[in-house]
Amino acid sequence: MTHMPPARGEHLATALALAAAGVPVLPLRAGKVPFGNCRSCEHNECGGRPNMKTPGPCACPAPCHGWAAATTDPTVVNSPEWSRAWCEAAAVAYHPGGAGVTVVDLDNADAIAWAREALPATRTVRTTRGEHWLYRGAMTSANAVRPGVDIKSSMAYARWLGPGTGTMTALPEMVRARVVQKPAAVRPAAVTVPAPTSGGKCPHRTPTYLARGIAMAEQRITEAAAAVHATVFATFLAVLSTHGRCGCLTEAHTARLFTAAQAKGESPRHCADAWTNALTRLGL
Repeated sequence: MTHMPPARGEHLATALALAAAGVPVLPLRAGKVPFGNCRSCEHNECGGRPNMKTPGPCACPAPCHGWAAATTDPTVVNSPEWSRAWCEAAAVAYHPGGAGVTVVDLDNADAIAWAREALPATRTVRTTRGEHWLYRGAMTSANAVRPGVDIKSSMAYARWLGPGTGTMTALPEMVRARVVQKPAAVRPAAVTVPAPTSGGKCPHRTPTYLARGIAMAEQRITEAAAAVHATVFATFLAVLSTHGRCGCLTEAHTARLFTAAQAKGESPRHCADAWTNALTRLGL
């Protein structure tokens, strides 16, 4: 096994203990972000990344695909491929939905005050900025269901910060209702942009050029360790500045960019707003 510093060894020990208890785990890099896809899994070629059509783990031995990398298999957690990741890991994460749990992530004092007034008491875990309230039962995940409140369960990950205190209670219906009230996450619709003013064949409509540009944009979003909002907007702006006037972007291209952004925690509304703002900035 690859030699690792004591702190990293503690992460691995924690992960193995959680896996043994039936909690799917994965390593996180600094900035609380998952490890990026390996070369074999770039562009979702393995079909395993959580792209809304084929959610779930892939057969790649590396800890790829964000939450979908989470596993309870100790052989995988302790494998050479994962051991290399543990050497660089800054924290342990888990897939709440895979463990049959929903995490109500409260980011500030106002959110905590709301939860204490509106939600039934349950197991509580202190976080850097607030608290995680853990309930039995899985549901659809959603960000910003109200100011300072995210819901992490299926197709999401949460940082492991200890077992917490209190008795875990059943997921209340009003938490499910917070997601029902929000617009459903859907694939972005086709974006209409002006046709080439010169007419004729689009100068960018070549498989290599366009594919490389979209792949680089996806990678830029996926590897963002901080300032995700700003990175998503800057990436959309760069793509549209190159391809927005010639009409070569298709619904499939925009869907890939929106999916990459949503995998980093952006809501469908944030994605749509960033895309619209980029179009406006460029005068499209």
